[in-house]
Amino acid sequence: MRRLLVTFAMLIGLLGCSGSSTSLTQSSDGVATLTGTQIASQNCASGTVVADRAVNIVTTVAPITSIVSSIVGDTGAIITGLVPEGTNSHTFEPPPSAAAVLEGADVVFINGLVLEEPTKNLARANLRKGAVVCELATAVLPETDWIFDFSFPKSGGKPNPHLWTNPPMAIDYATVILDTLTHIDPTNTDAYKINYEAFVAQIRSLDDATKVATASLPIESRKLLTYHDAYAYLALHYGWQVIGAIQPASFEEPTAKDVVDLIRQVRSEEVRAIFGSEVFPSPILEQIGKETGVKYVDVLRDDDLPGEPGSPEHSYAGLMRFDFVTMVESLGGDATALKSLELVLTAPDRAEYPQ
Repeated sequence: MRRLLVTFAMLIGLLGCSGSSTSLTQSSDGVATLTGTQIASQNCASGTVVADRAVNIVTTVAPITSIVSSIVGDTGAIITGLVPEGTNSHTFEPPPSAAAVLEGADVVFINGLVLEEPTKNLARANLRKGAVVCELATAVLPETDWIFDFSFPKSGGKPNPHLWTNPPMAIDYATVILDTLTHIDPTNTDAYKINYEAFVAQIRSLDDATKVATASLPIESRKLLTYHDAYAYLALHYGWQVIGAIQPASFEEPTAKDVVDLIRQVRSEEVRAIFGSEVFPSPILEQIGKETGVKYVDVLRDDDLPGEPGSPEHSYAGLMRFDFVTMVESLGGDATALKSLELVLTAPDRAEYPQ
């Protein structure tokens, strides 16, 4: 890191003498339209029916755990998350103890789209007969709508997997979860449906409030430069533009040239704020902010829920409201509609969130 910053400082000097500009843009063959998204949950709703005991559910990242818990509520199903909050889910390797957890699962809900391959492989090697691994993003998003971009180039074969940061897609996840749970646990169908409807109503209100807040921003201000490439589907839905992400496809530190390219782009695009992570500090983004005079905001989250487990803030809706308020206000907009949105747990959250 120190060597990178030294080289970075040298290149800044060269940059000041140069009139050229290099722009980082999304690959033209990777821009998705998201039209005609289909809910395809047949494979997920194929597990063995559970009778005379509680359903055992295993999940991966915290936002998925929260969505599942919103559907489960007080039905008695047991939910165990595997990925500790604040962990890089792209590089997470499940510990040996996870095998025993997966052995007892009736269904394992993962994001999919190549996000949690080690966990998926461990699950498939240890699941009991009749249990199922449900890949939510893979189920709801046709391949034609996958997004390939900064950290997820098409040449690497791994699409951007962060569908959950787009609220309507979280509803799609919830629909697949509902179909899966009502199949394996038909006794609790009515409860699952009631909880699902409450969750959907809350997320639609969040979506509406986000649209109102977005409208307070001039189009030219709706530009995101972030620590991690987690907001592509969100940006597409709300008419924002992700101009870059500091984390390259290798998930290693960016090169000095990458950084200088971003500085040029921040200046040419007149970006209002640079967004860092609450759990992954980025000296590089901070330095870009200092060099360009642009505000550096280091509190965004994509899979680490705010608040304490069991609180309304520690939820999918709490996560997205926090991020949207942070983005809108940092870019000069009015987040009143989002702030006035009441956060409540639409169903009791009894899931286990590893910390």
